[in-house]
Amino acid sequence: MYRVGVVSLFSELVTPVVEFGVVGRAAERGLVSLEQVSPREFTADRHRTVDDRPYGGGPGMVMKYEPLRDAVRSLRRRLPPGSREFVLTAQGRPFDQALARERGACVSRHAHPTRPCARSAS
Repeated sequence: MYRVGVVSLFSELVTPVVEFGVVGRAAERGLVSLEQVSPREFTADRHRTVDDRPYGGGPGMVMKYEPLRDAVRSLRRRLPPGSREFVLTAQGRPFDQALARERGACVSRHAHPTRPCARSAS
């Protein structure tokens, strides 16, 4: 089975990926599974705060390190050792078909990717 782990604040946006289309059919057949974890599960305050102000001030918000770190660690424990990790950021290279092919070529059938997901303003 191919297992994909996703760290996301918005699980309701991730879940449909394994409910429809080709991936949905693969999930129904037990060929792929989705492991999800939210950084909100690893906060210490009652509001489950995951964002913070940027160091030095300025506009915008940044994600707190501790909840994200703990979420990734939790997911690592649930997936097999040696799983590949991909971090998507607004500053990185756009995730297009060419990058998907490139990343797909480096992920073997037995590697289980973890993808912390972020939302960007653009």
